[in-house]
Amino acid sequence: MEHDRRLRLWHQIVDRAEAGPVTLAHVCAATISATGVDAVAVTATTAGAQRETLYASSQLALDVEGLTVTLGEGPGVDGYSDGPSLASDLADADCRVRWPVFAPAAVAAGVCALFVLPLQVGGVSVGVMSLYRAEPGPLGRERLADALVLADTVLALMLDEGAGEHARRDGSWGERGGLQHPEIHQATGMVTVQLGVSASVALVRLRAYAFAHDRRLSDVGKDVVARRLRFGGSEP
Repeated sequence: MEHDRRLRLWHQIVDRAEAGPVTLAHVCAATISATGVDAVAVTATTAGAQRETLYASSQLALDVEGLTVTLGEGPGVDGYSDGPSLASDLADADCRVRWPVFAPAAVAAGVCALFVLPLQVGGVSVGVMSLYRAEPGPLGRERLADALVLADTVLALMLDEGAGEHARRDGSWGERGGLQHPEIHQATGMVTVQLGVSASVALVRLRAYAFAHDRRLSDVGKDVVARRLRFGGSEP
């Protein structure tokens, strides 16, 4: 049964690749088809436990991933350390208690259900695959089983020789170099020096500033790197 499932899903992926190399874009497209969700994103952890988006199937996925990065909470955060984080209705009271800032923000952005699957090697989490849906409701047993198999395929691609490259929206791999938001990493380092704190604390301060001023974390990072914003002394 499990072998049949893997074979069926692999054929779907290969069909999308059209005899070319399989990429994250092809696996995510198969995931959307198999699970009935509206969008999929794949993120990886980097040094300092920061997030790097490797692929997003739509602007919606990018927007909600941006909320996760800025707010530092939500299923996308819990999925790294706590195993699968399945939120079938982000407007539900339990979700609002668990993620008081993220849940209403995600619903406002157009996501009512979010299913996050960890990408793990042994006991080490290297990233997550996030499935976004505009309508609330559980994923269902069979669709969840398909998603878990597809998450394994995503992990295999990430660990492959070309995993250091980024998938473009058209499914091709981009050239090596840089993170999607290098300014966040640079700004974290600068705030570490400015405040004399650890990288994790510096990232928390950046997130707090972004949230308090209703800005994206990447935009705050750009201001820090450009020295338009400084923490410490006349700290904002």
